[in-house]
Amino acid sequence: MSSAYLLVSHGSRDPRPEIALQQLIELIDEKQQGYASGKKLVGLAYLETRPEPLHVQIKEFAHSAVVAGCDSLKIMPLFLLPGVHVMQEIPEEIALAQQAVAEDINLELLPYIGSNPGLTQLLSQQLADITTEVWILIAHGSRRPGFQQPVENIAANIGAIAAYWSVPPSLETQVEQLVAAGQEKIAILPYFLFAGGITDAIAQLIETLKLKFPAVTFQLAQPLGASAELADMIWDLMNE
Repeated sequence: MSSAYLLVSHGSRDPRPEIALQQLIELIDEKQQGYASGKKLVGLAYLETRPEPLHVQIKEFAHSAVVAGCDSLKIMPLFLLPGVHVMQEIPEEIALAQQAVAEDINLELLPYIGSNPGLTQLLSQQLADITTEVWILIAHGSRRPGFQQPVENIAANIGAIAAYWSVPPSLETQVEQLVAAGQEKIAILPYFLFAGGITDAIAQLIETLKLKFPAVTFQLAQPLGASAELADMIWDLMNE
């Protein structure tokens, strides 16, 4: 018997993350070509933006996995931080799905993608082509207690300082402090999997900061995206 895999995304009304996810699945499928143990069944599910709740999506994919001869379904949250979605909502939905499928197949929650040490290397690659004096890593942010620590750790690992989109310290605040300290070259790395509405808003804010601080050179790196490197990391997790 074998395992099937379900990648769980938040979901977005912006079409770009959906396109990127489909590209990611294609990259994973390409890695499976010629795999000695046969092709793994890999699917996508969404916490939001779908008519069916997540537990129904999981149940339906689990039935497909059983038909394909799988005895376990491993569920990987495509989230970068351990917020409410990862720590509460997804486990609750998996528990509901497990009740529905009973003993037909075992459902297993894997660690969220942002907890993998290999992510630091991927982020470092985003920095490689940009020369600057200082980096700011900007994440979405959360009001959940302790949410900052993973972001602060990642920022420290790549030699950056942290900022947040929805909670302090904001990108503008961090830029103001850096400029006051004499920094003239500032680069920003969005800590997001894919481009979307927030990364667009970050880009717009940077244009405003360029006008506010004309003597400073600002550069904006891209979010991780559906890269071969991200597909490699997911593939490695699937084969541990």
